[in-house]
Amino acid sequence: MYVGTLSFDLLLGDVRSLKEKRSVVRPIVAELQRKYAVSVAEVDNQDLHRRAVIGLAVVSGDAEHLTDVLDRCERLVAGRPEVELLSVRRRFHGEHD
Repeated sequence: MYVGTLSFDLLLGDVRSLKEKRSVVRPIVAELQRKYAVSVAEVDNQDLHRRAVIGLAVVSGDAEHLTDVLDRCERLVAGRPEVELLSVRRRFHGEHD
């Protein structure tokens, strides 16, 4: 069994309220869940208007498949024009960790 996680640190565009922030973050979370069947949520900076941290986790029996899913998720978030991807933290846990 392999477990992979990603943590996206995002700078949001012209967002002036927490309500506007939710309207940016929720569609990203929903698209990741729908397209890739991953567990994903906003995990930090909930009280800041222009910053968000989204955490994502995937479990797979195949290391290559896991890496492919993580790569696709990272490309999806990086390609969103309404956010600037400041950093990505990737963790990979294999059978011998």
